[in-house]
Amino acid sequence: MVIRMTGNQWDWILNFGKKCLLFLVSILVLSTAVFYISRLAPGDPLISYYGDRVEKMSSGEREQAEEKLGLHKPITVQYVRWLENALHGDFGISYKYKMPVVSVIGERVPNTLLLGGCGFVLIFFLALLLGILCARCEGGLLDSAICKIGTISSCIPEFWLSLLLVLLFSVNLKWLPGSGAYTAGQAGDWRDRIMHLILPLTVVVLGHLWYYAYMIRNRILEEVRADYVLLARAKGLTKWGVLFRHCLRNVMPSYLSLMAISVPHILGGTYIVEMVFSYPGLGTLTYESARYHDYNLLMLLCMLTGIVVILCNLPKRQ
Repeated sequence: MVIRMTGNQWDWILNFGKKCLLFLVSILVLSTAVFYISRLAPGDPLISYYGDRVEKMSSGEREQAEEKLGLHKPITVQYVRWLENALHGDFGISYKYKMPVVSVIGERVPNTLLLGGCGFVLIFFLALLLGILCARCEGGLLDSAICKIGTISSCIPEFWLSLLLVLLFSVNLKWLPGSGAYTAGQAGDWRDRIMHLILPLTVVVLGHLWYYAYMIRNRILEEVRADYVLLARAKGLTKWGVLFRHCLRNVMPSYLSLMAISVPHILGGTYIVEMVFSYPGLGTLTYESARYHDYNLLMLLCMLTGIVVILCNLPKRQ
């Protein structure tokens, strides 16, 4: 039995193949760049594994230590070996934590998913509400006030806003904790976790909310000025009726596309907030791995982040 494929099916297969090839090439380029840059950066990775003992090592002991970690060979050889091991699911051990990097990252992923996921949902829920409200009150006092407040707040760096909130609500008022994901010994207490989540989540939301709300507002206004809206109003529909029954429905596809391509933007903001609040997530772990030259851990973290960024941007490519 011969299966004949239509032109559209062939186009879909070719397009899918191009995206897969682009994805693989991007991952290869990213891994190569991170591997070489991290190893050529100044610093001693042995300190991450051996600590202060490195200063007391003789030249022979240092060579043995480098050989144990596989750092004695040329960089190109190290990369080929890492790539071979990675293809078999072995990403090495963390120099700092003395355990497989997969296990180290697995302990931090839930925290980042909680912070970033809650922030993502709140950002686009509130952005849609603000966009609708501003579009409905276009040119009015409320629209002008929201746009101006949004413009001012979006210009405030996330790290500065984080420090300001910590100083106000944690240091001075002592209402909320200013660091960590939970109080020591209370990892299973969800009330305590929520209290620790409030400040970093607030910064993540405020750092991105107004940008996306303004984009949604402008997209809704484009629909409001379309000819079919005049026809709907002529038939007796109210502004709110036209907005929800027609305009919002036509805006949703671009709204969902915006959500997809915004993931890297929000993820980057989440990483910054984690570092400022010492929140034990992937952002803090990435900073630590780069600071202490924990090569294996840094490689996998960069690869995971890169995969998310590439996948979220692939739909834009034709």
